[in-house]
Amino acid sequence: MTDALAAPGAMSPDALARFLSHHPPFDALAPAELLTLASTATVRDVAPGATVLDAFAAPSDAMFAVLSGEVELWNTPEAAGLPDETLTVGEVFGYSAMLSGSAVGPVARAHGPVRLARIPADAVTPAFSSGSGIRFLAESLTSVNVRAGQATYGVVDELIVTAPLVVPPTATVAEVARAMTAREVRYAVVDLGEIATSAPCSGGSPTHGLVTDGTLRRLIVAEGRSGDTPVTVAMLHPAPRVFAGTLAAQALLELTDRDLHCLLVVERTGELRGIVDIADFLVSPSTVGVSLRQQIARSTSTEQLVVLARRAPQVLSDLLRRGRSAGEMTTVYSTVVDAIAQRALTLVLADHAEVDANRVTWLALGSNGRREPVFSSDVDAAVVLAPDIDPTTARTRYRPAFDAVGVLLDRCGLRIDRHGAVPWQPSFARTRTDWRAAADDWIDNPLDNNGLMMISLMLDARPIHGEPGPPMVADVFGDVHRHPGTLRLLLAESLSHRARLRSMRDVLARRGGTFDIKTHALRPVVDIARWAALAVGSGELSTSGRLAAAAGSPMVPGDSAQILIEVFEVLQKTRLRYQLAQIDRGEEPSDVLSMRRLSPLDRSMVGQSVREISAVQKRMSNLSQLTDPATW
Repeated sequence: MTDALAAPGAMSPDALARFLSHHPPFDALAPAELLTLASTATVRDVAPGATVLDAFAAPSDAMFAVLSGEVELWNTPEAAGLPDETLTVGEVFGYSAMLSGSAVGPVARAHGPVRLARIPADAVTPAFSSGSGIRFLAESLTSVNVRAGQATYGVVDELIVTAPLVVPPTATVAEVARAMTAREVRYAVVDLGEIATSAPCSGGSPTHGLVTDGTLRRLIVAEGRSGDTPVTVAMLHPAPRVFAGTLAAQALLELTDRDLHCLLVVERTGELRGIVDIADFLVSPSTVGVSLRQQIARSTSTEQLVVLARRAPQVLSDLLRRGRSAGEMTTVYSTVVDAIAQRALTLVLADHAEVDANRVTWLALGSNGRREPVFSSDVDAAVVLAPDIDPTTARTRYRPAFDAVGVLLDRCGLRIDRHGAVPWQPSFARTRTDWRAAADDWIDNPLDNNGLMMISLMLDARPIHGEPGPPMVADVFGDVHRHPGTLRLLLAESLSHRARLRSMRDVLARRGGTFDIKTHALRPVVDIARWAALAVGSGELSTSGRLAAAAGSPMVPGDSAQILIEVFEVLQKTRLRYQLAQIDRGEEPSDVLSMRRLSPLDRSMVGQSVREISAVQKRMSNLSQLTDPATW
């Protein structure tokens, strides 16, 4: 490999800095930082066919930028056949092995004469410490092949490498900075303990603060504060966090969507487990689909969007072959579905001058809202309109534009129920005030105007465009506990869809050889989880997250919650395998399974799962008849 780098090319540090300033992840650096980085780089001309980097043999201690020519990359050690990727001018490689410190590849070879800049790891770190650098990493990471001996991660706990540096709130910034330097870490966690604020906290840990290199520079150095300033002045509070057991894919979304550098991992009791940053995801298959998501976000026409959106099934197929969990697969797939919907909305509304996209909040509902979509899922959605949009304007301007969005989503391969929960229907496009008034009516009179159904739909709402605002469950349904009768009716509704292998309709229609996995198995679990989260006041959206939040409550004891979490995973994975096989055969994905097409093991697992769900339903039904809703 050392022979591949020939005589130095002629490029001054100033010229290299100017070149790098136009390409990510360097484009966010200040001119002085760029010049410092360029001064440490080595520019070399590489002979055609030469191996520039073999990061399977050892981790890389540098990253490379292509200045001219093309570089071919292979993501397997053999580097045989056609390359997995070809890089051109301005693109970079080697950062995965460099940042992770692991021999995760790739093999890089010059395709024709190539000029490269080799940038040492120490010099390039600032480029990946910026928000732009974090987004670059998340967006550019592609599928990581599962190889013998290579780590694979499903939940965020498994990404924790070392114990975090924890400091007391009485420490000074000078003491914390010295401790961070001694430990060679970029973060310190402030344990606030009993002095933590008791105010409601959304999206963070109220008992912990977070100090980073960035907060020290911004809040201490830039403000001219002294070293004996209390560390609480330099911390983020509440510290950004995810719960232990969160899917790695979901944690990655938190990092990228909120433009964060790191996340605390905490138990639901608040106990600190560790800390993860973007580099910890570099060898995780959770990054599958991120590249497609970014391509979709950059699409400039509806035709281009349709072509890219049709590749979405490949993401799930790839994850399934890698043996990932059903929860991880649907979470990753939901990010692609979100990107398709977001881009479709942007492209369509750009052609409707009478509609202001900034005055619209688009909500994903149903399985998309819960981040659990599969190929057979409908794209349910609703819209929150700006407060001053009157009913006539909504009817004549906004709803026709939303209908055009639905047409485009249908072209993209997503399922649209034209008469279901869609924003071109009056019931699903309202101002926030109107949503609040409707919700109050549903809670007071759940048997009127499809109240129970609308409550269930809106409890799954998740904003994907526009002003996020407070979570729908907290803002609109936070006072449902004051309506025990409604809570009881919601429980009865959630238990009304019994888990069963065969319904009377199946018997009468002589469909004994089929099984509707959604209606007779998955929906009962989803309904129980939704109700249980509402009963304990949890804002969790995913089915597994809701069950975990409600575990230990009177109606959902810990063993019942764990059983339902496990059977939901088994059933979702069976459903995904079946639907992917249907796609491979050129069939329309369906939730009605032909039992003879299932393996004996899958048939057995489905039968056992249905029995487990049924037992939980019977226990909850019996308990609801014997107890006061106030005790739930």
